[in-house]
Amino acid sequence: MNDVIELMLSHRSIRKFTDQKIPQTTLETLIKAGQSAATSSFIQSCTIIQVNDADKRAQLAQLAGGQAYVAQAATFLVFCADMQRHQLACDMHQQQMQSGFTEQFITATLDCGLFAQNVVLAAQSLSLGCVYIGGLRNNIAQVGQLLELPDLVYPVFGLCLGHPAQDPEVKPRLPVEVILKQDQYTDKNDRADIEQYDLRIKEYYANRSSNVKQQGWSEQISTMLTKEARPHMLSYLQSKGYLQK
Repeated sequence: MNDVIELMLSHRSIRKFTDQKIPQTTLETLIKAGQSAATSSFIQSCTIIQVNDADKRAQLAQLAGGQAYVAQAATFLVFCADMQRHQLACDMHQQQMQSGFTEQFITATLDCGLFAQNVVLAAQSLSLGCVYIGGLRNNIAQVGQLLELPDLVYPVFGLCLGHPAQDPEVKPRLPVEVILKQDQYTDKNDRADIEQYDLRIKEYYANRSSNVKQQGWSEQISTMLTKEARPHMLSYLQSKGYLQK
């Protein structure tokens, strides 16, 4: 165990922040740390929009489902999968870009995830707190319009950054035995392991300082997956030039 691993294992989502600002130079260092993440075939298809305008922040908070910390955090970033600059690169060399492939959607979206996780880890190393905002996809078309996103650019998620004003408990993750398979996929012992994990999650919620729940993990997931999962996403992504083939 070393300091980096201990930092990673101590990750918590922070939803309450102090009024202390983050210097722009610090933020730019975090972005450079994000750029150091792996990127498929050097594609570099992540663009970040730093939202400073208070009115836009308030609108994004509502579009994300009334998540007030979007407006309250010191810094709010929107991570966008971006193939538009690649169109520009092709134009610069008089090449016809072949776009709309599902593979391009996957690599651009993965780029955002890898980039953002580097940003989060770097931020946590500076004692900053973070929380991802996937709720932007609840009203993704309105978010895109508000941020004036062109074709081949879509908002994957937001990220709140700031100095923590809370100290929540670390939420237990699934047992390694469920996640790590050897040589082939098998779920032979998964049910028993998940049942034990459910008990840990119930205990975690019972002892958590806020937002008390009574469910285990499997019950939460079974409830969530009986509902539609943002069915508007496919048509929106296709309208932006993704998932055409």
